[in-house]
Amino acid sequence: ISQKLFQELLLLVQYAMAQQDIRYYLNGLLLVLDGSKIKVVATDGHRLSYAEGALSSTHDKREVILPRKAVLELSRQLGSSDAEVQVEIYASQVRLRYGSSELVTKIIDGKFPDFNRVIPTNYQKTITLGRQDLLQSLQRAAILSNEKFRGVRVNLADTEMRITANNPEQEEAEEELEIQYQQDPIDIGFNVTYLIDVLTNIQDEKVN
Repeated sequence: ISQKLFQELLLLVQYAMAQQDIRYYLNGLLLVLDGSKIKVVATDGHRLSYAEGALSSTHDKREVILPRKAVLELSRQLGSSDAEVQVEIYASQVRLRYGSSELVTKIIDGKFPDFNRVIPTNYQKTITLGRQDLLQSLQRAAILSNEKFRGVRVNLADTEMRITANNPEQEEAEEELEIQYQQDPIDIGFNVTYLIDVLTNIQDEKVN
């Protein structure tokens, strides 16, 4: 696989890895070879990130969990070039060769959650937004969110998405974004840190 594609995949999901979770298998990243696809998945039990890329050859299905430290080191060292990284999977280790470097890591022994069951497929309500506009609105609202819960409320109506946050000091933030939305109104709460994380790590101009 090219270093560029592998690095992009890691950067798209690594922020969702758990840190020092008692469920040790979450403190890493699931790497899946499945036919001509490579998939990477990370979750800390609250949010899950998933990305996939195409391989130039077909492989038997294999799944391994790479430790958090190895993933962070890899995403830092790999270059954004078409030079190849060779991934060799063994019973208890993964060896990666790229440029003049070689990284060998143990794999985490455990059963990763079935991510296919976690990701819903029957969404009825969808909007499209500019990623940067949404990110900046959330960042402004986050300033006045409760420091402990980091909550924001998102309200969707016909032509407007309203983001609100408040804290125990009676301070309140409100942001409004124009949208095209033809479904029933929604009022829903999120941890704003999770939303900011994903919008920071993807690079597309528009998000659904």
